[in-house]
Amino acid sequence: MGRIIFYEDRNFQGRSYECMSDCADMTSYLSRCHSCRVESGCFMVYDRPNYMGNQYFMRRGEYADYMSFGLSDSIRSCRLIPQYRGSYRMRIYERENFQGQSHELMDDCDNFQDRYRMSDCQSCNVMDGHWLMYEQPHYRGRMMYLRPGEYRSIREMGYSGMRFSSVRRIMDSC
Repeated sequence: MGRIIFYEDRNFQGRSYECMSDCADMTSYLSRCHSCRVESGCFMVYDRPNYMGNQYFMRRGEYADYMSFGLSDSIRSCRLIPQYRGSYRMRIYERENFQGQSHELMDDCDNFQDRYRMSDCQSCNVMDGHWLMYEQPHYRGRMMYLRPGEYRSIREMGYSGMRFSSVRRIMDSC
């Protein structure tokens, strides 16, 4: 079970909202969100409602200013990442609709180009586990949370023009 507390202002000031599950739109609880405290679990936070826009992975800790972790606006929605203890497996594809070069992963990959001679990932199928995909090698840049399911077009998910270059498993004891 996770628990996160959002605050309207930086440094845990202003009105607060406590959340223990997914929240698609926080605007009905807070007019804005500029800081938060993760008391247990792991969460993805998004700068747009309905789990859209830039996202950031948050584990237990204090986050006094949303700008310090790269969000362009205040936090607008969040998703609880469930604890997972099983095996990890996903298949990445070079092009949309599961086309082009493909590779199956069961562990982290810090650079698609170096490991597979694959310059980009435009679709994927997550069979097992929860993953974070990053736009730059070595788990840097903007990220996208992937839970089990098919992702036919990363571009159509709102990441047009973005290239993904690395991926890692979410193995934190959330």
